[in-house]
Amino acid sequence: MQWSDVVDNPYLQNLPFKIELNRYGKIEMTPASNKHGRLQIKIGALLEWKLKQGEALSECSIQTSEGVKVADVAWCSKAFLKLYGYATPYPRAPEICVEIVSPANSTLEMAEKVQLYLQAGAKEVWIVWENGAVDYYGNTGKLMQSAYNISVIT
Repeated sequence: MQWSDVVDNPYLQNLPFKIELNRYGKIEMTPASNKHGRLQIKIGALLEWKLKQGEALSECSIQTSEGVKVADVAWCSKAFLKLYGYATPYPRAPEICVEIVSPANSTLEMAEKVQLYLQAGAKEVWIVWENGAVDYYGNTGKLMQSAYNISVIT
């Protein structure tokens, strides 16, 4: 299955959970809570408020080496948007990709997503945990804080 098949399929519209494709083209689903959705909005608004030279997106589909993954929130610079517009999925990751951990997510899954987004071109990946902690990652590994000088408070 290709991402366009997922996007165009009427049976997969308006589902209460996130859909991604694995490397074999099979659908993977993760249910999300209303708190999860609220955090997406708060983080997206924070990114747009702090980083004026771009846009925040929720449910941002990104082609990775392991299939299409969907970042809960992403920030795209104006330069990124000039190159890719709103292509679905993006052929490379926007500058910042944010994952908000759901109860169904494992630590291993989050570590894999960090690597996939970085390999796909993200400058930073943020993991927002249920307890409010936020881990920031760059190409050099775990960061003490975001290089974009933004702190997420959940």
